[in-house]
Amino acid sequence: MHLVKSPLLLKWYYSSLLWNKPRSEKIVYLTFDDGPIPNVTEFVLNTLKTFDIKATFFCIGHNITKHPAIFEKIKKDQHAIGNHTYNHLKGWKTDDNIYVANFQKCQELTQTNLFRPPYGRIKKSQITKLKAERLKLKADTQTQNPQLNIVMWDVLSYDFDVNLSPEKCYKNVMDNVKNGSIIVFHDSLKAFERLKYALPKTIQYLSDKGYQFGTL
Repeated sequence: MHLVKSPLLLKWYYSSLLWNKPRSEKIVYLTFDDGPIPNVTEFVLNTLKTFDIKATFFCIGHNITKHPAIFEKIKKDQHAIGNHTYNHLKGWKTDDNIYVANFQKCQELTQTNLFRPPYGRIKKSQITKLKAERLKLKADTQTQNPQLNIVMWDVLSYDFDVNLSPEKCYKNVMDNVKNGSIIVFHDSLKAFERLKYALPKTIQYLSDKGYQFGTL
């Protein structure tokens, strides 16, 4: 069963996390998990540039160290950056201290106040520990002592599912998007076949419907 929309019970249980932005404005928020990856992230960046829109990239620290030039390109193109742990850890199966240390290792590279837990799986105890962290950001950031924003999502494309057709991936988004939606795609090799079909069509459809695109 594909839970494209985040269940209300989960939103209630994790009510301190960001699931969507205000519904009052016709703005949606494209997000990309798991990069930077050669070819795939570059495809995403070129697509976004073609449509002249910005998005938010939740990057894995290990991939940043392997592909620093692509990470710099994300920043140069003025997209928002998020922390996605250094090794894509599943919070439910990871000791809290190990999880926080892995977050911190990625944080040294990303320098951001945005975090998305891999798989969307995180313990409340880990949330508490992460929220207590004082973010040490560079002097050129906009805010002093910023609070960590833990970002979930409103619409999951399921582009990572190799058994899903590219058309179904696109339909997952179109059937569930609305004002304020945070939409998840993945700039990963596993997702690329569905991503390269669904992303341009998604942007074109939403643009034609009068949506604007924002960053988190």
